[in-house]
Amino acid sequence: MHARDVAVSMSTVAESLPAREAVRVLAAQDLPGLVVVDGKGRPLTVLAGTQVLRMALPSYCQDDPALARVIDEDAADVVLDGVGDRTVADLLPRKRPELPAVRGNATVLEVASIMARSNVPLVAVVDEAGVMTGVITLDGLLDRMLGT
Repeated sequence: MHARDVAVSMSTVAESLPAREAVRVLAAQDLPGLVVVDGKGRPLTVLAGTQVLRMALPSYCQDDPALARVIDEDAADVVLDGVGDRTVADLLPRKRPELPAVRGNATVLEVASIMARSNVPLVAVVDEAGVMTGVITLDGLLDRMLGT
């Protein structure tokens, strides 16, 4: 079995996309993160949903989660106002995790090895030009390896 057989399509975002749009994509597709690509569709990094939360939540809620109780549930939707007019690039951490990538003919064990070594639960599958054709998630990889 090869990477192309396990890969699935996943929404991607550009660094210039407004952060609010990225949040909508995350929520609509129930994703833990988004692949950030360059202008040619080559994968750069992953924007984790937790990174979006870090930028959106008031710092006092992050410093002491008990203080989050001061925000009543009806007003919780204003938390995303903390994202403001930022872009995806603004939400990325300074030290960006590199998104590991493999060609479509990589074996499942190669993918597992790269995923384990990089400590990133996603591997991009790219063509000869480095353009992303799909992704392999940890969950999808384990399902294939276990035959489920």
